[in-house]
Amino acid sequence: MREIVLDTETTGFDPSSGDRIVEIGAIELMNHMPTGQIYHQYINPERAMPADAFAVHGLGDEFLATKPVFKDIAGDFIDFIGTAKLVIHNASFDMKFLNAELGWVDRPKLPMDQAIDTLEIARKKYPGAQNSLDALCRRFSAD
Repeated sequence: MREIVLDTETTGFDPSSGDRIVEIGAIELMNHMPTGQIYHQYINPERAMPADAFAVHGLGDEFLATKPVFKDIAGDFIDFIGTAKLVIHNASFDMKFLNAELGWVDRPKLPMDQAIDTLEIARKKYPGAQNSLDALCRRFSAD
């Protein structure tokens, strides 16, 4: 079974207000084991980076100015993920951004059922507990 563990960084919280993806990182798993195949791309958001987003990920305007725009990496990204299940913490957030970006460049959107949301799983297993990635790493002694 092929899965892709995926995360994005963005300029904010809402693509409908102009926020964009600035980084995609993905790791391929085969039968739950890393294969060594990765996809990593910084992306020029074609807009200024808000200070609060910069404080989260440290990706600034000067650094991102020389990176490709989403339309130039969309094909390689789609080729990498294919039809594999996407394992994403807070999948609704990342999928909202990925589908907005894909829509803006006239590419088909990713079906929501392609994503497995680890935040949703954690909330069901540990109701009322903190279930951020940092909290889960502490809970399971993972670095």
